[in-house]
Amino acid sequence: MARRTRERILETSLALFNARGEPNVTTNHIADELEISPGNLYYHFRNKDDIIEQLFALYEERIDRALMAPRDRLPGLEDIWLQLHLVYECIWEYRFLYRDLVDILTRNRKLRMHFARIMKRATDNATGVMRGLVQAGVMRASHDELTATANNILVIATFWLNFSAVRGERDEQEAIRLGIHQVMMLLAPFLRDAERLHLNTLAQAYLRP
Repeated sequence: MARRTRERILETSLALFNARGEPNVTTNHIADELEISPGNLYYHFRNKDDIIEQLFALYEERIDRALMAPRDRLPGLEDIWLQLHLVYECIWEYRFLYRDLVDILTRNRKLRMHFARIMKRATDNATGVMRGLVQAGVMRASHDELTATANNILVIATFWLNFSAVRGERDEQEAIRLGIHQVMMLLAPFLRDAERLHLNTLAQAYLRP
């Protein structure tokens, strides 16, 4: 029973943070939503930052799985498409982190260190996958071009929701689709004609609702 209450607190907190924004949600809001006393909530979590840390740990597990690349063969365009899809699904599920990322990481040194590790792994992964495409003859790019493109992919993935919000776009699911399309278009100029056509075909699906 205690374990289930803890899980319900995390599930409800995630839903409220995503719906209202983390700064606008208090532990009292979470307790009210669950129809439990604040004391019951504090039995499971010390404070709101403790809840955020636990949600971040779940996010970290999910993003690590999404960043797994093929190990027994060279990657193809379908691998990139699948990986982008999984990463952006994770971003969508934990979108409150990305909306208020700088504020959350500024408040919590532990999470800042963990997110830096995630960013390094994601950069290394993107570079490695593109290097595999070069080895397979699918992509042509120099070392510097690969490094810059990997960094650009991470910038877009990390701050795309904020970019969309600044532009006045309110449909975050649509923003996620456009973010995937934007990353795929970063790769297009480096691909051979046949692969570029295939990539554009895959990418077009994200321009439709």
